[in-house]
Amino acid sequence: MRPALSPNTRAILLLTEPLLAGRKAVSPELMSPSEYERLARHLRDLQHQPADLLAADAAELVRACRAVIEESRLQSLLGRGFLLSQAVERWQTRAIWVASSTDADYPRRLKTRLQGDAPALLYGCGEMSLLETGGLAVVGSRNADDMAIADARRVGRLAANAGKTLVSGGARGVDQAAMLGALQEGGRAIGVLADNLEKSAMNREHRNALINDQLVLISPYDPGASFDVGNAMRRNKLIYALADASLVVSCGVNKGGTWAGATEQLDKLRMVPVYVRSAGESSAGFDALRRRGAIAWPNPQDVDAFKALFDVAMPDTPSAMEAGLSLFPDAPPPISDTDLTPAAAYASRSAETPMRSVAGFREEPHLPKPGDSQGTVAPRPERGRENGQENGDRPVQADISRATMSPADALFATVRDMLRRLLTTPMKAVEVAAVLEVSTAQARSWLQRLVDEGVLEEKKPAGYVIRQSRLFE
Repeated sequence: MRPALSPNTRAILLLTEPLLAGRKAVSPELMSPSEYERLARHLRDLQHQPADLLAADAAELVRACRAVIEESRLQSLLGRGFLLSQAVERWQTRAIWVASSTDADYPRRLKTRLQGDAPALLYGCGEMSLLETGGLAVVGSRNADDMAIADARRVGRLAANAGKTLVSGGARGVDQAAMLGALQEGGRAIGVLADNLEKSAMNREHRNALINDQLVLISPYDPGASFDVGNAMRRNKLIYALADASLVVSCGVNKGGTWAGATEQLDKLRMVPVYVRSAGESSAGFDALRRRGAIAWPNPQDVDAFKALFDVAMPDTPSAMEAGLSLFPDAPPPISDTDLTPAAAYASRSAETPMRSVAGFREEPHLPKPGDSQGTVAPRPERGRENGQENGDRPVQADISRATMSPADALFATVRDMLRRLLTTPMKAVEVAAVLEVSTAQARSWLQRLVDEGVLEEKKPAGYVIRQSRLFE
């Protein structure tokens, strides 16, 4: 069980949540996720945090937020302290905890993979540390046939025996079958619910698993919220973000939450490999997903074969190698898909196709792919070797190599070349940091150095981009 609510979490609850009143009750107009995000940014600009709105001397800060939210509305929302205390007491009797994105124990996977799309609040029941264990996400229809249900249960048991956490949406049908298969085999499971966490937390089938720290149930919505199609669609990304790989057990075409979540993962988020069930009759839904990049599930029969599917999964963020921008100029060429496991082949293909990730990186069409001798742009002569000049920059000696530089200068020279290729479209410092897998402070230091050199310019709010005058150097 988590400790008492942090001051920031209390403030966010007051601003955004219905508490016991319910959304249809007479109460101040709650802040939408986008409104709260604007307020949070405004508070950061003022060097404050949400908890400061609850301080005894907060009147001036409340007035300073009038550009984002009406003062009277903000005061009404913050004045619901008694209602909040009732809600907290109710949640505590059901062993429900609440964490906000400002808390240190908020799931790192959601923050790093979803960033601005990570829910500001997360409700849960059960062992919170399970949210950092990764594992296999299993998704599918509520009305799947008996064979699909049996396959989902079998995969859940295999995940348990392999020591992998099973992640699902907790809904009836495929989700529940996979989750119960894992729990009955003594494994671990995460249920990401779209509605009524209170009811699920009290479910007799879940009780022992919750007590034994095998199960955690979470939801980004009020614990008493009823089912809403939009909520179910929006929570799909959380299921994928908490996993290392995913399996679609049943799916229609162009309809339903399973299709929406899988296509969002394949077309936009690209956080983990998406497998599709290959046993049983052919499926138009599976065929459509495979055309988008999904992989046929290889039907592992033992623990070792199952674990092999996780050996090379999509990382939290695209690395420099995945972007085709090696930090090491003499690195060997990329491995062929034929030499890789299905998961590795997926990661390899993803590095060569446009993708959105935590960092928002896209490989631009005009950049030749690693190892592609048929690139769309003819190779240019080595830079900086014309008349001893670096294309109009400071003079250079042709025989100076990076081997003679200090380690720091050699590293920056490599980073400089890479950022020139990467920043043909604007990126923020935090996005560059995610691609390079360095701290944001380090990325910002390198970026500012290139701004000072005149190589980059910062276009607010879009981010850093190479100067047009330097684009073709």
